[in-house]
Amino acid sequence: MDEKNSNYINRTLKKVDPSMAKIFMPWILKHPKSMYAMMRLAKSYRKSRKIRGEELLKGLKVPPFLILSITSNCNLKCAGCYVTATGTICNQRTKNSLHLEQWIKIIQEAKELGVFAFIIAGGEPFLKPNLLKISEEFKDRLFLIFTNGTILESQEIEKLKRLRNTIIMVSIEGDQDLTNKRRGIGVYEKAINTINELDSKGVISGISVTINRKNVKFWMEPTNVDDLISKGVRLAFFLEYIPVDNDTELMLTTEERKKFREMVLYYRETKQIFLVHSPGDEEYMGGCVSAGRGFAHITPSGDLTPCPVSNIATHNLTKTSLRAGLNSQLFKIIRESEHLLETNGSPCALFSHSEEVNVIVKKVKAYRTSA
Repeated sequence: MDEKNSNYINRTLKKVDPSMAKIFMPWILKHPKSMYAMMRLAKSYRKSRKIRGEELLKGLKVPPFLILSITSNCNLKCAGCYVTATGTICNQRTKNSLHLEQWIKIIQEAKELGVFAFIIAGGEPFLKPNLLKISEEFKDRLFLIFTNGTILESQEIEKLKRLRNTIIMVSIEGDQDLTNKRRGIGVYEKAINTINELDSKGVISGISVTINRKNVKFWMEPTNVDDLISKGVRLAFFLEYIPVDNDTELMLTTEERKKFREMVLYYRETKQIFLVHSPGDEEYMGGCVSAGRGFAHITPSGDLTPCPVSNIATHNLTKTSLRAGLNSQLFKIIRESEHLLETNGSPCALFSHSEEVNVIVKKVKAYRTSA
């Protein structure tokens, strides 16, 4: 093990978040073949941050993350799916979905602007043929692929083992009963088997959970988090349920949200897992981080939207550049309107300000997107 490289990676992780080094360095040391890939990512992270700073001085706000809804197809029909409600998922293949080479072109421009990491979502990303070509093409970028874990094949896991720049985020709801009730019979077993296989092959994995009134107590029980850590899970996204069609029945109450936030902070102090909590973490960043403050979103057909939940756009990246889209009036107005970034007790700031967003849509002549 190269001590100089190890120290460089450790310092870089601490720059991102002090707890990252504590959680991920033991994994890196356990898998020494990952060292060169991690060095490449560490250098890329620093270079990307510098580029974003230079762009900001020129007046362009570039986010460190982009969320790519890479396909509108999904093999599951989960209850209360917000991407179905916003039109990202459809039951039939859409003729205007971007092909892989178009996504590669978008990622290349994003890289040149200083975007470091890409969240690959859907639909179900692994329904996109040759998906991992993206990770192979950009070995100096970090990719997080959000999957339901039901169709990831062993040959793809072997490829992930060699790539080392991609983290697989498997979506679950909780235990077998909670997951299968929302996602379908047998989904939990397939998801857990995928997590176990990823761990056995030395691939970093995480989980993505929609926190709602039905499963919040499960995730406030520390032993349930411990069980997943024992399976090799190093990262968790806890995303509070965002109502679709104004259905607020599953949305956490104010008291539940407060108690869950306290538990997240407790886990960060006591558990060997890196947690991302939305919207809780956004409070420490001055509110919602959409519209390029922290991330932006691209639909399967190339529309640039402030976030995956907001189906509004003024730019399509098959017709214009990412630079132009990030510099749009739509994004600028959202970023500069501080009150729009406040959640007001809702898990989504833009959802809680829907009337004001509609006024902005008319002002900038935005359109409603679909897959």
